[in-house]
Amino acid sequence: MRTDTDRPKANLLALAACIFFVGAGAAFLPLLGTENDEALFASPWFQPYDSYDVHLLRFRIPLMLMSYLGTLKSWLWLPLFKVFGTGVWVLRFPALLAGAASIWVFYLLLRRIAGSRTALVGCWLLALDSTYLLTSCFDWGPVAMQHLLLLGGALLLLRFYQQGGDWALAGGAFLLGAGMWDKALAVWMLSAAGVAALAVFRKEIWRVTGFRRLGIVVAGFSVGALPLIVYNVNTGLSTFKGQGYSTADFPVKVEHLKRTLDGSVLFGYLTAEDGETPKPHAPVGPLQNAVVRLSELAGRPRKNVFIYAFGLALLAIPFLRGWELRAALFCLITMAVQWLQMAITMNAGASAHHTILVWPLPVMLVAICLAALCRRMGRAATPALVCLTAIMLISGALQLNEYYRMARQNGGSKWWNDGIFGLSTFLRQNYSTRIYATDWGIVENLRLLDHGGLAVEAIFGAAPEGAPPDAKAILDAAASPAHVFIAHTAPFEFFGGASDRVARFAWTYGYRRETVATISDTYGRPFFEVYHFIR
Repeated sequence: MRTDTDRPKANLLALAACIFFVGAGAAFLPLLGTENDEALFASPWFQPYDSYDVHLLRFRIPLMLMSYLGTLKSWLWLPLFKVFGTGVWVLRFPALLAGAASIWVFYLLLRRIAGSRTALVGCWLLALDSTYLLTSCFDWGPVAMQHLLLLGGALLLLRFYQQGGDWALAGGAFLLGAGMWDKALAVWMLSAAGVAALAVFRKEIWRVTGFRRLGIVVAGFSVGALPLIVYNVNTGLSTFKGQGYSTADFPVKVEHLKRTLDGSVLFGYLTAEDGETPKPHAPVGPLQNAVVRLSELAGRPRKNVFIYAFGLALLAIPFLRGWELRAALFCLITMAVQWLQMAITMNAGASAHHTILVWPLPVMLVAICLAALCRRMGRAATPALVCLTAIMLISGALQLNEYYRMARQNGGSKWWNDGIFGLSTFLRQNYSTRIYATDWGIVENLRLLDHGGLAVEAIFGAAPEGAPPDAKAILDAAASPAHVFIAHTAPFEFFGGASDRVARFAWTYGYRRETVATISDTYGRPFFEVYHFIR
C-alpha cells in the first residue's frame, strides 16, 4: 500500500470533483416528485407514526423503520425538519452533501492505498457516475449515509493499520456498526470485505490483531449498532428471520448489474421515456437549450463507457504485481462475494438501490488497474492515463446530460411523478378530515410534504374476492361523505385494481363512489383521483 504525502494540487482537484457532484445533483433535485421510499425515513416524526420505538421515561425513541432499516437518517434529518420544515430541498440536499462527502472520503482512502494520481482518477470517475449521483440525490434506498459510513469506517481502519492509534480502530468499528443500524444490508459489504481481507491480507491482519484490539473493535461496533442490537434482542432476532434465498432471478440480476455498470439502469424508472409525456416541457433559456442540443449531437446517449473500462480492468489483473495485484484482488473478491449475496437473496439485487451498494469498489478497481497499466508505459504513462480518464469522464458527463434532459422535458416516471405536489396542495386547502389512500406510493409522501398535517392513512383492498383486509375501516370511512379517498388513475396504479376492489366492496353495502377531483402532473398526465362515497 502506498502512503505518499499530500499533494495540494491533487487535493484541490479532488475537491473540485466533490463540488461538481453537488452542483450536478442540485440541478436534478427539484425536477422530480417525491417517491414513497424516499420519504419513508420521516415516518417516525409525523402522524400516523410508523416505527419500532422504545420508551425512556416519557420519551418515545424510534429505533427501526423495518426489520433491516434503521432510523439513523430519521434522527439526522429531525433538526433540519424543525428548522427548515419539509420539502424537496430539505429532503434531498443533505443526502447529496453526504454523497459528496463520501467521494472525498473515497479519495482519501484510495490515496492511502494507491497514491494521489490513482485516487484522483477514482474520485472524478465516481463524481460523474450517473447512478451514484442520482441514487445519492434522491436516496430512496437509502444509500447516501451507507456509502459514507462504510467508507469512513474503512478509512479509519486503514489509518489504524498504517499509523496505529486505538481511537482510529474504535472509530472505524463504530462507523461500520452505525452502517449496520442505518441498513442491515451493510452485512453484505462487511462480510464480503472480511472474506477478501482474510484471503489477501491475512498476515497483515494477524500482525495487528490481539485480544485488546479485538475488544476495542467489538465495543466500537456494538455501540454503533446498538439500536439494531436492542431491536433484535426485543424481537427475537427479527432482522435475521424470514429471509428467503433463490437463484430463479439470477439472469435478471446479472442484467441489472450490467445496466448499473453502464449507467442506463435509471432510464424509464427515474425519468419518463420520450413519447410518454403529453405535454413535454420545452427548454427555457440558453443553458437548457444547450442541454437539448448537446443531447442531439451526442446521439441521445443512454450508456457510458465505464463498463468497457471495467472489463479492461478485469483483463489486466493477471498482469499486475505486488501491492497493485493485492489491492485489485481485494476489490474483486469483495465485489463478487457482496453481489452474490444479493443475487441469491429474494427481493434483492434487481434494483439500482441494491446494486449501487457494491460501489465504489468497481471504480476503485478500474482506477487501480488502469493506473498500473499506464505506469508500465514509461514517459507516456501520464498522458495515457489522462486520455483514458478523459474519455470516461466525457462519456459520463454526456449520460448525465441525457438524464437531465429527460427529467426536465419528460418529468418523472410513476414512482417520481410531480403530481404529488399538486395533490398535497389540493388536500391541504380543501380537507381537514380523514383521508384514505387506496394504493401504495401516497401516504409517506403526503405525510412528509405536509409535515404530518394531513390525517392520511392507507386502506388497501388487496383481496380480489370476498371482503378486503380493511373491510371495517372501509365501511367506517365510506359512511361519512366528508372522508375522502385517493387513488392513482388506472395507468399509474401500483396495486392494480385495488381502488376498484374497495369501490366494489363499498357498493355491496349501498355506497357509490363519486369523483371529487382529478389531479394531473405538470406534464398533462391525470395521475391522482380524489373521491368519496355517497349513499
